[in-house]
Amino acid sequence: MLNIVDNIPLLEDILGVYRDSVGAQFDPYRNHVYRVVNYCFAFWDCQGDDQDKLVIAGCFHDLGIWPEDHWDYLPLSIERAKQYLSEKDNPHWSDEIVQMIDLHHRFRAVAKGVSPLVEVFRKGDWVDASLGWRRFGLDRSVIREVSCQFPNLGFHRNLFRLGFKQLVRHPLNPMPMMKW
Repeated sequence: MLNIVDNIPLLEDILGVYRDSVGAQFDPYRNHVYRVVNYCFAFWDCQGDDQDKLVIAGCFHDLGIWPEDHWDYLPLSIERAKQYLSEKDNPHWSDEIVQMIDLHHRFRAVAKGVSPLVEVFRKGDWVDASLGWRRFGLDRSVIREVSCQFPNLGFHRNLFRLGFKQLVRHPLNPMPMMKW
């Protein structure tokens, strides 16, 4: 049984800075981040700084979407994460967290030789992004518990809206954040 973490001060501090720019999607995004992070904790026995790294990647991974509803958001998300790490005197975490953000929509497993947290984060986000369709062995009861604790609040509906908008504008590149 997963011990759901429902109050992460680091997560609250980071996302709190972006409350106004995220606007009406703040609570849905915050809940998405909590779901992703909890799935990551279910996949990985965090040691040392692992938990903070997963939380930081979680906070920033989709943050480039707002405030302008950008669908090609990875560069801005990465830029914001690197700026945060620099300000917090943790630039030595940048490469790992940048990879976690950059590869979180990769369809296939991340290559060996990369930090294991990159693959853990990819799986955690896919579980939530796919509404549990891709589970990577995670028990359905864990997904239900986490989803009940942190309801969707229209997060996926907003993603579909943004995806449709991108498809209309750029039919040849509807999902620029996806990677094989």
